[in-house]
Amino acid sequence: MLNQALTRRRMITIAAAAAGSVVLGSARAARAGEPVRWQGTALGAQVSIEIHHPDRVEAARLIDLSLREVRRLERQFSLYQPDSAICELNRSGVLVAPDVDMVTLLRASLDFADLTGGAFDPTVQPLWRLYEEHFSSERPDPAGPAPARLAEALAKVGHDGLRVTADRVVLLKRGAALTLNGIAQGFATDRVVELLRGAGLSTTLVDMGEIRAIGARPDGAPWRIGLADPEKPGALTETVEIIDRAVATTAAAGFRFDRDGRFTHLFDPATGRSPALYRTISVLAPTATEADALSTALSLMSLYRVEEIVRSRRGVQARVVDLNGRLTTCGA
Repeated sequence: MLNQALTRRRMITIAAAAAGSVVLGSARAARAGEPVRWQGTALGAQVSIEIHHPDRVEAARLIDLSLREVRRLERQFSLYQPDSAICELNRSGVLVAPDVDMVTLLRASLDFADLTGGAFDPTVQPLWRLYEEHFSSERPDPAGPAPARLAEALAKVGHDGLRVTADRVVLLKRGAALTLNGIAQGFATDRVVELLRGAGLSTTLVDMGEIRAIGARPDGAPWRIGLADPEKPGALTETVEIIDRAVATTAAAGFRFDRDGRFTHLFDPATGRSPALYRTISVLAPTATEADALSTALSLMSLYRVEEIVRSRRGVQARVVDLNGRLTTCGA
């Protein structure tokens, strides 16, 4: 039986970050110079915030404010909270007087859908439901859902069936549904970064499933981010360095419906299948929203298209690991 909850495997680690960090619960006893670090879960991912601040009480207060912001966003975007705004939209097909963050993120999603020729598509949730139902059955066909069922689900997919205005959000196709799992973690990361920058922080690392750095480390060195190898637990494909930048990684191995990994969380909106083109794609970008969305979409594209899109985006780099473990770097 398939586990009903999506568990995102961690594809990114903070190289050597745990040493010298303290969990929020013991912040009052921390020594001067040590960062305050909170760890937990949000939006279906393991998350952490690391704050460097001379005032331990203020650092703890800022983490509390950050968590309140994340929980507020979960009430908008989480598929795991039945009373969230996105769940309401998926049930009724319409969301009246949507929150400004919902409008902002859905408009960004449509922009990335246009940029990627539909490879990024927030309306693929019917495909998730189809595969979840199929592989949760007692004796699922290992070949996947029947062609007729797949065609039925695909008829509900397509970002052209999503209408977004400041007054309402409408799903035009009967049975359509949204998922923002390919972009919401990045958006939440950016919102927390904005909050912390507004509080005057100049050196902090935020990880809401995707990572974004504010400035450099306190000693002026770049933050070192390890990119995990999904085929080798505990191993890294490489380590990248970032200053005032975000990084996100997508891998088909992040979630598999079947034991052989033929059907994963990466859906091609055109076919409803899960193409296995790369081992991982990591994107470095100015914002975590962009890094998150592009790492998802580029995983469905040829290397030529990956290079083409990356060249069109300022400050974006893609690091592509093919199925044989070879690394290709595209962009700045």
